[in-house]
Amino acid sequence: MNTFKETNKLRLVILFCIIIGALALISGFFDLEFKDGFKIKFDYHDTRTWVSLLFNNLFFTGIALFGVFFVALQYVAQAGWSTVVKRIPEAISGYLPLGGGIMLLIVLAAAFDLHHIYHWMDPELHDKNSEHYDAVIANKSAYLNIPFFLFRSFVYVFVWVYCSKKLKEFSLKEDLDSNIKWHRKSITLSAIFIVFYAVSTSTASWDWIMSIDTHWFSTMFGWYFFAGTAASGFTIITLLIIYLKRQGYLPEINQNHLHDLGKFIFVCSVLWTYLWFSQFMLIWYAHIPEEILYFIERFRNPTYQFILWLTIILNFVFPTLLLMSRDCKRNYKYLVVTGVIVLIGHWLDYFLMVTPGVMHSFGKLGFIEIGICLGCFGLFAHFTFNRLKKVNLVVKNHPFLDESKHHEV
Repeated sequence: MNTFKETNKLRLVILFCIIIGALALISGFFDLEFKDGFKIKFDYHDTRTWVSLLFNNLFFTGIALFGVFFVALQYVAQAGWSTVVKRIPEAISGYLPLGGGIMLLIVLAAAFDLHHIYHWMDPELHDKNSEHYDAVIANKSAYLNIPFFLFRSFVYVFVWVYCSKKLKEFSLKEDLDSNIKWHRKSITLSAIFIVFYAVSTSTASWDWIMSIDTHWFSTMFGWYFFAGTAASGFTIITLLIIYLKRQGYLPEINQNHLHDLGKFIFVCSVLWTYLWFSQFMLIWYAHIPEEILYFIERFRNPTYQFILWLTIILNFVFPTLLLMSRDCKRNYKYLVVTGVIVLIGHWLDYFLMVTPGVMHSFGKLGFIEIGICLGCFGLFAHFTFNRLKKVNLVVKNHPFLDESKHHEV
């Protein structure tokens, strides 16, 4: 089968997730009052809901963006093994326009004072005549100011979506036309995108996440963000391939392809752990007040502290033990179990990166956080499978197609 057909069961699961997400948003922004009659109160300032929307959407947007990066990297590296896999990362990037749009909505809402996730936007913190003046935040105003912040956010999303759209367009034209020009155009655009991706993912992580804890900074944060996104991205690609193969699709993808993807999940999990430890160890050793505040916030609260150590177990211990051997990387069950664990672990890591800096001691995982996660997952799955329905799953006319079909490790 070369064209994906969505089953009724899959459609119902996706719809269920989206409905749960909508209910979670409604429960966060609307308060029901039964005193003196039934009343519905709309509270658009509800910080917890905005925080949940931010880290959940950013988690799936990062995965969608990684899909574009994966495709671009294969072109630039002239990699042959991944050719038959290409339709999957192209499909997961389908969530990028929506995810990017939601991110722009969040930053615009912050600029119009609809929520207070980015407290550095408070003008009193920059006013020397105010009793709330903060010298550290004021000295960062050349970079952290609302117009420049909004401008950067719009540039990130626009370029990401544009490059994603063009790479997909070149890929589909290559299927219809055997002219090598489409492959060359893809290489050129991929080289440009990778340079922009390297810079923009770091600065976007500074803007959208690290600036929440404005006094804190880490030179490793951009790499740390990338490592988590890469581990989650490779995991989603692997799980999606396994699902499609069990449905009878993608016969060209064999155990050798899954073996390579399993190695990438393993490597990215180790890289994430290395960066986590390096960031923590250096800050702990230096003991600079504005740096250790980040970890103090996460150690003082029992919920945050438990999740902090849990992420190490889920993101390092389990992937290392389950994917260390060659056979495990070729076993569907091991890959699925490890993949689910890795996704939960990195989702919790996003929760930790965002929530403590805004909610401080009030931090918990409840219906709002999990419900919005399910909603974003439902939308992510909808756009991914919607793209798969519109294309031929078997790549054509790619110069490395034959090499990929006979890939062996």
